[in-house]
Amino acid sequence: MKQASLYDRLHLTHPIIQAPMAGGISTPELTAAVSNNGCLGMIAAGYLDSKALLKQIKEVKKKTKNWFGVNVFVPNDYEIEDCALHTSKTLLEPIHESLQINQLDVSLPESKHDVANYHQLIDVIIQENVPVCTFTFGLPSSDLIRRLKEQDIVMIGTATTVKEAIEIERAGLDMVILQGSEAGGHRATFLHSEEEGLIGLMALIPQAIRLIKIPVIAAGGIMDGRGLMASRCLGAAAVQMGTAFLTCIESGASDIHKQAVTKATDSQTTLTSSFSGKKARGINNTFIRMMQKHENDLPVFPIQNALTKSIRTASSNQNNREFMSLWSGQSPMLANIQTAEELIERVMEEAEEIWNGI
Repeated sequence: MKQASLYDRLHLTHPIIQAPMAGGISTPELTAAVSNNGCLGMIAAGYLDSKALLKQIKEVKKKTKNWFGVNVFVPNDYEIEDCALHTSKTLLEPIHESLQINQLDVSLPESKHDVANYHQLIDVIIQENVPVCTFTFGLPSSDLIRRLKEQDIVMIGTATTVKEAIEIERAGLDMVILQGSEAGGHRATFLHSEEEGLIGLMALIPQAIRLIKIPVIAAGGIMDGRGLMASRCLGAAAVQMGTAFLTCIESGASDIHKQAVTKATDSQTTLTSSFSGKKARGINNTFIRMMQKHENDLPVFPIQNALTKSIRTASSNQNNREFMSLWSGQSPMLANIQTAEELIERVMEEAEEIWNGI
């Protein structure tokens, strides 16, 4: 029943969702290519304002007539702590010098602005009749859920624990993405400490399946047909794949990022909050090692993210991987440079071979 419900509700031919990768990795070209090949492409609106989101939606609509979705970050209250701000700026100063960055005063985000922007993004999603909306870092309010339900927009929450999955179902969302600790990029934990939300995907799926009835979408380290079928066997109705799509030709990831992923080994990813103030998985490098012992003294997300933006940009422009946030899941050795169509075809061929016992 879960499989049929999910296929029907998301208009899928294949049980694959492209993870929304914020910061320019998820491009309109990637989103449309995924949707055009029977899967669900996603726009990552986490760092966009309403105008930028509207532009991306219109670009995707020009490239596909199929369903796609938008992911938004649920804003959380935060404060700018002077001590943490000073610590971060002091630690980042020598890196600015080494990268020859003329660092001016950084415009820091504000909690109230984030909330206003979040609601503006939702307005655009409704106005443009986007059929699917996914949420990361928390739950939408009951009023917002009611608004989206009135428009028949499919709502999907993101959980890293069974308790979070239960709360997503209880809130009235239609589906849940279970993000295992293997996943690349930011952790979606919102009810626990970040350390408590580090459950492996293969352990998380069956425990959640026992206690919730809404369809489960598995995410974390899934790169091929074997990962898809393993997730399906444990009860997931579909999978969400990020790193596999990050190295696709249509992805907006820089060449140096794609090369870093495809050349990495299984032991080279690590969790860090040094880049953004929130735990995220990426390929280990000089910046992460330099900042590791200071992580607990740095500003929270999104303050630290704003402070390191110039470093990440300059490092990318200089083809210097040592100060970039090279997000990646724990299976980089399975990544390939290919088109989204080639990736989807290969994954489904592998899954079919497994199903047929080949």
